Amino acid sequence: MNRPELEGAVLLYNVAGSQIPFAYTGTKDEIDGYRTSAWIGTPLAWSPTFDVYGPDAAKFLNSICTNDFSKLSMKGLRHAVICNEKGQILTDGVVIRIGEDRYRTYWLDPPLEYLLSKTEYDVKGENITGQEYFIQIQGEKSLQILEDAFQKDLHDIKFPTHRKEMMGDYEVEVIRMGMSGNLAYEIHGPIADFEYVYTRVWASGQKFGAKKLGMGTYSLFNHTEGGFPNILLHYPMPIFESGDEMADYYRQRPQACWQQIARKLGGSVGDDLESRFVTPFDVGWDFLVKFNHEFTGRAALEAMTEDEKKTAVTLEWNAEDVAKVFATTIDPTQEPCEQINTDCELDYIFTGATGMYTFRADKVFADGKWIGISAGRIISYHYNSMISLGFIDRKYAVEGTELTLLWGTPGTRQMEIRVKVARYPYNQDYISNSKRDVSDIPTFEKA
Repeated sequence: MNRPELEGAVLLYNVAGSQIPFAYTGTKDEIDGYRTSAWIGTPLAWSPTFDVYGPDAAKFLNSICTNDFSKLSMKGLRHAVICNEKGQILTDGVVIRIGEDRYRTYWLDPPLEYLLSKTEYDVKGENITGQEYFIQIQGEKSLQILEDAFQKDLHDIKFPTHRKEMMGDYEVEVIRMGMSGNLAYEIHGPIADFEYVYTRVWASGQKFGAKKLGMGTYSLFNHTEGGFPNILLHYPMPIFESGDEMADYYRQRPQACWQQIARKLGGSVGDDLESRFVTPFDVGWDFLVKFNHEFTGRAALEAMTEDEKKTAVTLEWNAEDVAKVFATTIDPTQEPCEQINTDCELDYIFTGATGMYTFRADKVFADGKWIGISAGRIISYHYNSMISLGFIDRKYAVEGTELTLLWGTPGTRQMEIRVKVARYPYNQDYISNSKRDVSDIPTFEKA
């Protein structure tokens, strides 16, 4: 198969035996694509994709997810969350209904397949990872780009819904959702159709000034700047600590979860894994927890008091303090701290089929009291600032609150950095996809 998305890529990396574009024109250029036009990317082409089907498919999903699937329409989707008995997030992802009793899930596997093997519901599963292409078209002109590629009016696709459309002779699933924070879409279909579909979308994108987006830019910058906590970037999965059957199941599938098997822990939180794990409340997903049905972790989540719950905030780092930390790395008279001048914390080393993946978390304090963690640090180039996501006690989650972050993994030099609770999400320049009225966007008309 021809790989048109690799054209222009200056850095690639391998995931599950496939090459993924990591960078095209660099972070500063790529990340701003969504502001005036759109960015077009395939960094999620390797997403774990798993179908659940059968008479009890909805009941099964209800039994393992905090969400309620009983009324999900044929055009609907859910941001699904699976927890363990402690109420900690095992994984989260997207579920779309593609048939009467069939649901397609993204990023819920491998926990999903394990839980399916243990259920008594009349339901089956099929792992289709790698059989479907996954193209994101996201930004202010994403609808115009799509309509040009499809040669038809798509204004009626609401957030968050999906439906099939024909692009020439090819059937494509169009989903209105995304990670840019503003107007955004995804398109999916059989991998055999990818070359035709991508080539056509990119040709339309070029007409409107779109940028190609690599995995390096997508991973940290959209998630931290856009306020989208991510299980591979901001916190690890609580899988291997229990020593149970699920942990054994994961170890038998190293390619599916190498980030969790061979993970490295960085930051001042050190080896304290429990402090790194989060509940849906801790990351601001209260609205995704529905207590109208039984699901794994419900008892623990219901029993949590307000004082026990944390929430997600943006933390803006003090420039003078960051500069002092950086100065230790270029001053021969000082003991150096860990590097802080990298544009993000994405750090992994591939070793054969698996690899080593670093999860960094730093302690955050208020008046000397440890109140939570910071993760996903980035340099926000558009705003000329350094930021991260913080998962902190709710009473401190007030914009403008001054806090202190401890930089440095135990065993290295540690220094305090002043941080301030900032707007969340940090990027609020645009109307969110969920609230965007597209009626002001010109409707496609054939020439």
